[in-house]
Amino acid sequence: MKLPRETRPATATIRSRVVLEIASELVGRKDQTNIQAKVLLRPARGDKEWRLALFGSSTTEGIAAVASGEADLAITNPSAALSVAVRGNGMFKAPQPVRPIAVIPSFDLCLFGVRGDLGITHIEEIAERKLPLRLSLRGERDHYLQPMLDDILAACGCSLADIERWGGKIAYGGTLPYFNGPRMDAYRNGEIDAIFDESVTNWCNDAPTIGMRFLQMREDTVRKLEALGYRRGIVPKADFPNLQEDVLSLDFSGWPILVRADASGEFVTQVCEALAARADRIPWQSPGPLPVARMCREAPDTPQLVPLHPAATRVWRALGYLDQPGLG
Repeated sequence: MKLPRETRPATATIRSRVVLEIASELVGRKDQTNIQAKVLLRPARGDKEWRLALFGSSTTEGIAAVASGEADLAITNPSAALSVAVRGNGMFKAPQPVRPIAVIPSFDLCLFGVRGDLGITHIEEIAERKLPLRLSLRGERDHYLQPMLDDILAACGCSLADIERWGGKIAYGGTLPYFNGPRMDAYRNGEIDAIFDESVTNWCNDAPTIGMRFLQMREDTVRKLEALGYRRGIVPKADFPNLQEDVLSLDFSGWPILVRADASGEFVTQVCEALAARADRIPWQSPGPLPVARMCREAPDTPQLVPLHPAATRVWRALGYLDQPGLG
């Protein structure tokens, strides 16, 4: 039975949803190597040029694509990556002309776990003692964890190349360090000494039970990194009782949705209105609709480290989202 014409979605909407749902399934399957998707939109009336490119990325490639004009919109992770980019620090050789329109909620921190029997408590001791660590890193070479670690080590006075020169080894492979996953198995088997990653809830509380210690950062190191655009974070023992103590680290929260700084107000307005209209159909890391109403305001899981595009600010203010400080 056909729906009445006035309630039927447009044919372009049907085709787009089919493609989007296929892409969503493929990037989410563990047996697939796909981890991000691009959507290209083209005007009607026979125009053969693709006018709009939307990039669902979790890497710095999304920032580069928007800055260069290859994509009109992208998603990156964490908010700190965008903060470092607009300042032209770290891996970015010049300030990137990008701005967020909202930040999808996601709370996380980065951690540097080492064998407890190494006898170190701070990440700066790696350089001080010239430790030949066998270090496990995420297999995704374009994940922001990689340049972030470069910045952290530089602030500590060394590099990955130094660790290798001291006799260490850098092993790239796998995804998150799940407690029962292959990277943690390599630690149990004595094949590696250290793991650098994020997603604290997947390994932070369990890793100490097999002899892993999470390294602190000294205050002067954190201040150097804050000057680049990073934000400090505390991994609390209150939430992870197997920790030896609270751990001073760096924040890895937020998935900023970004556009070029000079994106037209009309385009940004349309995107923001689309987010609000489709919030009940967009999944995120917690139950319920995407909480668009709080994605434009500062919170631990929505860090506002870079000013919003002015048109986005106008939309969110018109909808009342910027005037609801108590909204959860």
